[in-house]
Amino acid sequence: MAVLSGLEPKAVFEYFEKLCAVPHGSGNTKQISDLCVGFARELGLRWRQDESNNVVVWKDASPGCEDAPPVILQGHIDMVCVKTEDCPKDMAKEGLDLRTDGEWVWADKTSLGGDNGIAVAMILAILADDSLPHPPLEAVFTVDEEVGLEGAFALDCSDLKGRKLVNLDSEEEGVFTVSCAGGVRLDCFLPGRRAPLERGSRAYAVTLSGLLGGHSGAEIHKGRASANQVMGRVLYSAMERCPGLRLADIRGGKFDNVICSENRALAAVPQEQGEALEAFVREFDAALKNEYAGCDGGITLTCERADLDAALTREDTENILRTLLAVPQGVQAMNVDFPGLVQTSLNMGVMEAREDGVYFGISVRSCIATQKSMMIQRVKAILDLGGGTVSQRGNYPGWQYDRNSALREEVLEAYRTVCGKEGTIEATHGGLECGLFVEKLPGLDAVSFGPELHDVHSVKERLSVASTGRVYEVTRELLKRLSAARG
Repeated sequence: MAVLSGLEPKAVFEYFEKLCAVPHGSGNTKQISDLCVGFARELGLRWRQDESNNVVVWKDASPGCEDAPPVILQGHIDMVCVKTEDCPKDMAKEGLDLRTDGEWVWADKTSLGGDNGIAVAMILAILADDSLPHPPLEAVFTVDEEVGLEGAFALDCSDLKGRKLVNLDSEEEGVFTVSCAGGVRLDCFLPGRRAPLERGSRAYAVTLSGLLGGHSGAEIHKGRASANQVMGRVLYSAMERCPGLRLADIRGGKFDNVICSENRALAAVPQEQGEALEAFVREFDAALKNEYAGCDGGITLTCERADLDAALTREDTENILRTLLAVPQGVQAMNVDFPGLVQTSLNMGVMEAREDGVYFGISVRSCIATQKSMMIQRVKAILDLGGGTVSQRGNYPGWQYDRNSALREEVLEAYRTVCGKEGTIEATHGGLECGLFVEKLPGLDAVSFGPELHDVHSVKERLSVASTGRVYEVTRELLKRLSAARG
């Protein structure tokens, strides 16, 4: 028996469970793309699938609504795959183990992928509903949104006629997003030479854990610690306390748009510095607990003896740790037009030692293009001073606020009708595909909304059942209203 079979809206959760049954992490989307194509075939709808695995599905207007302008419904089919350390699941090959208490839906020991599987499920349910009055529909399911909006970049939009876009990739019910930041990924590398350890050296595994992490767009303003950034600080400070420290390994995080929640490093010190390093770790653990008590109270720094026969040279260790300490992290500027909104930030989401140095990946975000460029310059300047390199990828535009949006007013009225209260207009510091669609489709009017999702991109991710029902009804009400329009 399906886990979500008792939940309403029934069709939405049936589709969502079917989507969750197949693996669909970013870069691994062929199976779920084919599944969406299969749904379109079952419904007798016209569709296309491109080489990137994006899928577009068309449904003619309901009877009597043929003159209404077409509407684009859009969501992405990839998810961020995160699991607990004790989870044996291979998320590249296995689906999710869903759980529910009737109020919330989550996945056992993994992220849920409600971002953005619930959008796809709602759109499929709408496509399957022949009783709903609606204009011509163009359903767009994109891939690899979580790794730089790559599906939206690759999508050919020449056959899309709609100039109203409903993006269902927001995570706070009643909040309607009308602007977003642009962003870019930076791949950074600091070279380093390895050499055998001195005789009598003591090696240690240093672990920073217990952090909350989270989405680097939606939660960067909460002041949560980045394990990658903090570990750089820890090791630099340890090097000051214990001269001669040599770095052998450092790694944390898998995605540059996720605030890293754990980092593990291997380092060696001269034999006479072993006790000093152990004392330093105990002291710094207490300092970190004090610093992050209000936002990351579970932060824990530990060390234990390890086996090691080689590490980076002292000189290269010093250079790498000095550079890591200098790289900024977190909020850099706040937005003056939307109070409380982050304007510019960066996140060091991925870090890993390689044979010839240390790599780290940074996500830069800003709704101001010139500030995004400035942060790129700053990171490049710091890496230049450290003898490193920086390359860019996944550069995407922001989405500027449209003061004359007619769709925004229709959405607010639909929400008012269904929920009996006023919605909130906001901009987001997160990256949304709307910016790319606005760039590709001149004259496009767009809005983004969605049901209540908490702790996305983490093992604590959960989806509100009741909120899903309300947002589904708001979407249906919006389509009813738009079906009465005339082109």
